[in-house]
Amino acid sequence: MNILQVNSSARQAAHSSKLAAELVDRVAAANGGARVVLRDLTTQPHPVLDEAALGALFTPAEQRSAEQAARVALDDTLIAEIQAADVVVLGVPMYNFAIPAQLKNWIDAIARARVTFQYTANGPEGLLKNKKVYVVLTRGGVYRDQPSDTQVPYLRTVLAFLGMTDVSFIYAEGIAMGPEAEAAALAAARSQIAGLLEDTAVAA
Repeated sequence: MNILQVNSSARQAAHSSKLAAELVDRVAAANGGARVVLRDLTTQPHPVLDEAALGALFTPAEQRSAEQAARVALDDTLIAEIQAADVVVLGVPMYNFAIPAQLKNWIDAIARARVTFQYTANGPEGLLKNKKVYVVLTRGGVYRDQPSDTQVPYLRTVLAFLGMTDVSFIYAEGIAMGPEAEAAALAAARSQIAGLLEDTAVAA
């Protein structure tokens, strides 16, 4: 089994990263010999999808400059990581009601026509299929199932567009509402993780 963990917080010691790592450790322990790849977008930030990047992507490979080839290669690395993954774990804090810019850059990098999705006569088809995705969400307030939660609808949509439809969300909410609320939020998230993995083991 190949496990890909993607940390997207701007802070290295973030709760989202720690909870994601705990989830990965439990999945790996339940699957002897699992290979874990950590993509930390804090220590390894990915460049934005700007005009230069688009120019490189739309230039035929044999015509790219050395600079363009290097830029496309950065995206190729991320695509290869998620193509190889059987399980994907995303650590996602909420920043101003949205996902972090670091995670958006990662999504823009892995979403490539005719590689990770394609358009067909029947509409778009995601090519990153047969993967289990866990999304660990950490929030300062409480937004689950509220109109202000833009993260879950967006992530469900974009992941499904790429072929990843088996997605479970883990919530740690109210982290900024005092020490007791923070402790309760983390405990709730850990309980969700344990329950999800127990259900997976039973299903298997």
